[in-house]
Amino acid sequence: MQILIIEDEARAANQLQNLLQTVAFDYSLLGIMDTVEESVDWFQNNKAPDLVFMDIQLADGLSFEIFQNIQVPCPIIFTTAFDQYAIQAFKVNSVDYLLKPIQQTDLELALDKFKRSRQELTISHEKLQNFLADISRGSQREGILVKEGDGFTQLRISDLLYAYSEDSVTFGITAHKRVIIDETLDQLYPTLDANQFFRINRSQIVAKPSILKIERYFNHRLKLGITNARDQEFIVSRPKTNDFKSWLNR
Repeated sequence: MQILIIEDEARAANQLQNLLQTVAFDYSLLGIMDTVEESVDWFQNNKAPDLVFMDIQLADGLSFEIFQNIQVPCPIIFTTAFDQYAIQAFKVNSVDYLLKPIQQTDLELALDKFKRSRQELTISHEKLQNFLADISRGSQREGILVKEGDGFTQLRISDLLYAYSEDSVTFGITAHKRVIIDETLDQLYPTLDANQFFRINRSQIVAKPSILKIERYFNHRLKLGITNARDQEFIVSRPKTNDFKSWLNR
């Protein structure tokens, strides 16, 4: 049995491998991917494995973005600490999941389900795209908690031009100021309106109204002109380029 692990935490990947050995699951590990971009590249250049263990929140975004770029013709078992409503959606889509921290009994049940209904676990590309959109739509909000002096204040989402991560700190930029957001980009992005915000790469999220121009960039990427860009350079990563164009056409 050939498997692929998509997980951005080395410790979690190691724990999963140890559990697989504990339950005597006979497998050959093809690799461990930790980003959406790396995973897309792997699937484009390799034969599909028999099974994939996939975390939801990766280093450069949600793993569902993988399915927006390519077809993944193999069963997936998600490993996640995501909200309960998301887990219910996985059940509807006949995709199994393991809630972190993974328990041995849960892993054994997931593997039994995989073995019994291997053909039925093929992922629906369309369902996953719709699910990603539902996550974004269902968790929209109007304000972001930002640091101000010794305390906090609320920034209106409608004022946010873009957000970026630098030295493990998340910054938000408006027309008039830069603020520190008390969340990581991985926490922030799923709560934003999917029609208004796009994560163009691992460290930047842009608002649609802030985009002034779009230029072709080398290696099939795009370079953006953004309102109040300061010293930032905005490059849409290659795996996200097609999805970014579709997002602009909404």
